[in-house]
This record gives sequence, C-alpha cells and structure tokens, in this order.
Amino acid sequence: MLAIVCPGQGSQTPGFLSPWLERPGVEEKLASLSEAAGIDLLTHGTTSDAETIKDTAIAQPLIVAAGLIAAEALLDAPLAGLPVVVAGHSVGEITAAAITGTLSNADAMTFVRERANGMAVAAAATPTGMAAVVGGDPEEVLAAIAGAGLTPANMNSKGQTVAAGTLEQIAALVAAPPAKARVIPLQVAGAFHTHHMAPAVAGLQALAPSLSTHTPTVPLLSNYDGGVVPSGAAALESLIAQVSRPVRWDLCMDTMAAMGVTSLIELTPAGTLTGLAKRGMTGVATVAVKTPEDLESAKELLAAEAAKREEGTE
Repeated sequence: MLAIVCPGQGSQTPGFLSPWLERPGVEEKLASLSEAAGIDLLTHGTTSDAETIKDTAIAQPLIVAAGLIAAEALLDAPLAGLPVVVAGHSVGEITAAAITGTLSNADAMTFVRERANGMAVAAAATPTGMAAVVGGDPEEVLAAIAGAGLTPANMNSKGQTVAAGTLEQIAALVAAPPAKARVIPLQVAGAFHTHHMAPAVAGLQALAPSLSTHTPTVPLLSNYDGGVVPSGAAALESLIAQVSRPVRWDLCMDTMAAMGVTSLIELTPAGTLTGLAKRGMTGVATVAVKTPEDLESAKELLAAEAAKREEGTE
C-alpha cells in the first residue's frame, strides 16, 4: 500500500514554488487559489523572503496550495480504487482532506484562510513558539517539556517531539535540554496545537456550516489518534479540533505501518515527513516531491503499488 502525505507549517522555504510555474496551467491555478485564500500566493511562493512566509496567515494557505498543485500534477486519475492511504501533518491535514475529496479545493482554501488568520491573531496575543526535541529518552523528554511549562504539541516519532509555549518557556528548554537530546527552535510564529490557539477554534466552528463535506474516497487519517476518519463530517470536526490539540503523527505512522504501507510520497513542500518515515517506518520506500523533477519517481512508485494491487486480484 502507498501513503500520500502532506507536510505542515515550517516546511516552506523562499521561492519553493518557482519551479512549478514552468508547468502549464500552474500560474492560473495559483491565481484561482489566491482568490479563495485572499492573498497573493504567486508572489509569496516565488519572491517573498523567509520572514514574510513565516507569517502564519501566509504560510498556511501557501502550503495547502502547493500541495494541491503537486497532487494535481501527480495524479492522472482519481484516488478511488487505488491502494492508497492519505494523511497530512497539522495544516497538511487540510490538503489531505482536499485530495481525498472530503473538501473541495475552494472550501479547503476558505478553511485554511480562516484557520491561518485566526491562529495568527491568537499567536499575536502572546509571544509564543515551538521547538523540536530530537533524541533523548521519550519519558525524560516529556518530563522536561512539562517541567518547562510547555505542551508536547506534535508527537512526530519516538525520537522527535515538538514542544510549544511562550518564548520564555522555549528558551528555558533550550538552555536545559533533556539528556542526550537537542532542542531546535522552529520557524513558526506561534504555539500551535495548544491552549494558546483556542480562540481560533470558534471562528472555524462558525465557518463549518457553510462548508460541504463528503466521505473520503480513500482512507484519510486523523492527527488526533491516527485513526481513519469515518465520514466527511468527522474529518471536518477533526480539522477544527486539531488547532488547539496535539498532532499525533507518531500514531498516523503506526496506522500506516499496520495497514501495510511500503511506499510513501510526500507532496510539496516535501522533506520533513519522508525523513520521519525513513526513521520510523522500517523499509518504507519514499519520494519527496520537492519540484516537478520528482514527479516521475513518484509516479513510478504509485504505478508499482497499483500493479501490486492488480496482481493480488488476479
């Protein structure tokens, strides 16, 4: 089975969309997505600097739009019927919802616009941030995070937990890291997936009735517990709730492994989730779709998994 995964905030880099503009129709697609997002995605994906695209209100729509463009380039046919499971990390869960047909592209961009703006306002209320804790004993890491007054906002793997809280709390953890662990501050502008983001939830709850949801065409995993969401309504509920509750990517990877995933494709801006898969999913073949040049390898991986399915039914 193949997993298609969609990265979260912090994976963006200046100019990362530039190579995609060489593909026919991408500039027009970005213009359409920009209208729904209410920002100039073309400019931010090509010429804006790192500090500009760190802004939550820009980063989140930019990442979702990039994933949608890469997915459209990768998939020559609907996902339904293919041996595929889809998951997204944090804001990438919105991308995942769109490519599984749970939300339309327009509704996905409307949702991420509201999410990004609400989280940006919440982040501005108190200077907050996030830091990855890499290595160390898992129990000692969690104890150190709690001791600093931080929240384990992203539990990405046994060897990587992301702590979130005030900048003073982050600084305290950096100054006194857990034994045999490194603490790496992340390029994000808030303590996402913690109580600091609770004000953003209300806006998404108010938006929800205006969105149309559909049952995912292939299994779609939730960041809450790594489980397969049973319906479009449940997927939307999960998307809203994850704004202020931890992302359990470790459980998503556990589910993928239990489902028999042997190959994994990460959509643009790729790299983070393939890295976690290489360390946390033994023997999985991965392709990080960073530029259009990576599409051929990704399509080969997709075709190989489809061929396995066909051989198994003969």
